[in-house]
Amino acid sequence: MSGAVPAGPTGVRRVPRGPRAENVPVLVGRACALVGLLDIAAGVFPRFRHSRMHALAEVLPGAFGPFAAALSLSAGVLLLLLAHGLKRRKRRAWRAAVALLPVGAVAQFGYRHSLLGVLLSLALLAPLLRHRDQFAALPDPRSRWRALANFVLMGAGSLVLGLLVVNAHPRGMLGDPSLADRITHVVYGLFGVEGPVDYRGTTSWTVAFSLGALGLLTAMTTIYLAFRPEHPAARLTEDDETRLRALLVRHGGRDSLGHFALRRDKAVVFSPSGKAAVTYRVVSGVMLASGDPIGDVEAWPGAIERFMDEARAHSWTPAVMGCSETGGEVWTRETGLDALELGDEAVVDVADFSLAGRAMRNVRQMVKRIERAGYETRVRRVADLSDAELDRVRRAADAWRGTDTERGFSMALGRVGDPADGDCLIATAHKQDTGPGEYGDLKAVLHFVPWGSDGASLDLMRRDRAADPGMNELLIVAALQAAPKLGIARVSLNFAMFRAALARGEKIGAGPVLRAWRGLLVFLSRWFQIESLYRFNAKFRPRWEPRFVVYRRSADLPRIGFAAMQAEGFVTLTVPLPRFLRHRKSSRRPCVHRVTERAA
Repeated sequence: MSGAVPAGPTGVRRVPRGPRAENVPVLVGRACALVGLLDIAAGVFPRFRHSRMHALAEVLPGAFGPFAAALSLSAGVLLLLLAHGLKRRKRRAWRAAVALLPVGAVAQFGYRHSLLGVLLSLALLAPLLRHRDQFAALPDPRSRWRALANFVLMGAGSLVLGLLVVNAHPRGMLGDPSLADRITHVVYGLFGVEGPVDYRGTTSWTVAFSLGALGLLTAMTTIYLAFRPEHPAARLTEDDETRLRALLVRHGGRDSLGHFALRRDKAVVFSPSGKAAVTYRVVSGVMLASGDPIGDVEAWPGAIERFMDEARAHSWTPAVMGCSETGGEVWTRETGLDALELGDEAVVDVADFSLAGRAMRNVRQMVKRIERAGYETRVRRVADLSDAELDRVRRAADAWRGTDTERGFSMALGRVGDPADGDCLIATAHKQDTGPGEYGDLKAVLHFVPWGSDGASLDLMRRDRAADPGMNELLIVAALQAAPKLGIARVSLNFAMFRAALARGEKIGAGPVLRAWRGLLVFLSRWFQIESLYRFNAKFRPRWEPRFVVYRRSADLPRIGFAAMQAEGFVTLTVPLPRFLRHRKSSRRPCVHRVTERAA
């Protein structure tokens, strides 16, 4: 790795990109989307087929013969489904489009003897065949949830299109059926059954074929997604985890987020030498890494290159959330990506922490008040807890979670009390009540993961909602005070997004733009705890370490942001099972205390 990289205004050098890649897949995808929309319009709106666009619509794939409306809808929906895959250079989308267009050409010639229709299909087919080498992206990781999502989305889209079809023939409709009758007619028609709405002449057949085609497409695509060969989302294997732990033993002190690379819902790529690695998760087509690469800095470029190769192979959008300034410099230099400051991480140096002084008065008073109320704290390594205590902590942490889904990705391990995580730290608050509760005297839990040999990073904070306010402050102070005995010299707390903007925006002399930006962040804090996390961290007088997001181009930022919100658990696109129906996730490794529990 070469020498230092000159930093820009954000602390990370912006590297000019090379020549732009060929845009043929994007253009072909847009052309297919346009053709699909025109086909849908030709199938739904009868006047469209007899307007000035008639000449164009009639020669599009699917717009021919006595079943013109149904075939137009089918072709339009299929082409719209394929368009996104073609833009992402997906090989399977290319194969489907190559198969669909000749079928449309043959049908044009066989049913309408339209030479122009054949030429149009072949004209769309020509760039696909000529640039076939650009459509080589591998499939995305997938699960059976995709079939359910397809059924819901396709079903809703078919219902909307069906209503348009039913209402697009007012002159052929008999009587004035109510909205309920029309919806019923659509639902029946999607299943191939005649509904309560009647039409004159051949209009009834047109509507029936159109609705039947929509229902058939919904059923066929859902069945295909449900029964296609499983290609599950990548997971961390035992061998991967062993290699990562070995790298963390040697280089884990470099990045406070390093231990979170051991989340088992992440995949990993290693450098050719095996001395560095990048862990990631694919969310909505975004290959999302978090923190810095793991391992020797000299080997980072090799791991980053493997990461980018994997992104190109699948046509994923590469992104890195929460890397350090050093990590951002290496990422931008090696890949030509850009970096943007995302926020700051609060790091407390144990040797400098004290409750004395005016600045710590509020925290000091809160801790003293809670201690007088009868609470006591315990700070221990996970390996020092008994099996019964670990079980109680796990059950309490799950029950006290404020959301149905586990939140966290870049700064969350996703598990508590695993036998492999014996060096993690658990801080607990206890209070003797009049009667034993479900979790005994346990009232709050903090979990820390190792940060090298002399540090700890905050993983999760959970408390009983009936406990007194200030449990988190109490346990953080307890952990910081117990840290020297445990050989811990530094503790990383929560990550505060856009901290600099919040801090500067409230100072005297802040300009109108900065104040407006801070106002927007305060407004968004109602849902995303942006300001509250900053205020909470600031109580402990930490030093602030900037963190960055690395991205390919500015147009990718909304997509990356949405993917990050999904990964962090703020946006959930699947319906979680009720808690009483969930099975406890089992570890891949033998777990002695769980065996003991089952035996008991």
